[in-house]
Amino acid sequence: MTVRSKEENEVAKTFEDFKYLTFDVVGTLIDFESGLVGCLKTIGAEAGVDTDGETALAFYRQARYMPDVGLFPDDLVRVYLQIAPKLGLPAERRFGEQLRDSARTWRGFPDSAEAMARLAKRYHLIAMTNAQRWAFECFSKELGNPFYASFTADDTGTEKPDPAFFEKVFVFIEKQGGTRDDILHVAQSQYHDIGISRKLGLTNCWIERRHAQKGYGGTIEPDNFTTPDFHFTSMAALADAVEQTKAA
Repeated sequence: MTVRSKEENEVAKTFEDFKYLTFDVVGTLIDFESGLVGCLKTIGAEAGVDTDGETALAFYRQARYMPDVGLFPDDLVRVYLQIAPKLGLPAERRFGEQLRDSARTWRGFPDSAEAMARLAKRYHLIAMTNAQRWAFECFSKELGNPFYASFTADDTGTEKPDPAFFEKVFVFIEKQGGTRDDILHVAQSQYHDIGISRKLGLTNCWIERRHAQKGYGGTIEPDNFTTPDFHFTSMAALADAVEQTKAA
C-alpha cells in the first residue's frame, strides 16, 4: 500500500475519512480481458485458428482507442471487423456481434464480489463505467448488485478520462451533502482513472490487476504514470486493509 507524501501538500488520509468509494468496473471488478480473449479463442477454434491472447489484446487496444469510436461494448462489432484479419479470424459481422454479446457473460475477478460485499457494509459504493447501461446491468448482477448508485457512458454522455464524467458524480454527491473529499476512487486504469482523478483532486486507489504480467493488456498506456494514494494488487487486499483500519 502506498500513501501520498506530505511533501505533495496533502495530508495523508485513512480509510475512515471516506463516505463514498467510486469504482471503475471493467478491468477493475470485471475481468474483461479474459472475456474478450475467451470469445476470440472460441471463434478461432471454430475457424481452426490458434489465437494468442496478448496479441489479441494489443490489436484490440489499438482498434478500440481510435478517434470517433462507438460506445462500449457495442463498439466491439467494429473492433472485431478491424482486428479479425490481423488475427486470421473470419471478418464477418456475426462474429463481431458474438464478441459484443459475450459481455453479458463476462465474469468478475474471483475476489470482486466478496470484496465489494465487505466494502458495502462501510461505504456507499458508486459505479463509474465507460460501458453502456445494458452491459453494466449484467456486470452489476455478476458482482452481487453492490452499488448504491451507478453512472454509465449512456448516463453521462461521455467516457473517462473526460473530467465531465467525474463532474456528473460530484454533482450527485454534492446533492447528498458530500464533497469530493469524501470520495476514494478505485480503479485499475492509469489512463482512464488514476491520472485524471489526481488532477481533479480525488484521493485514489490503484488496483494493479496486471501486476504479474507485462504491459497494459487491453487498456491504453498512459502518457505519464501517476503514483496512487493507495496501491493494491487485488480487491481483496483493499477490503482487508479497510477492515484492519476499522479494527485498529
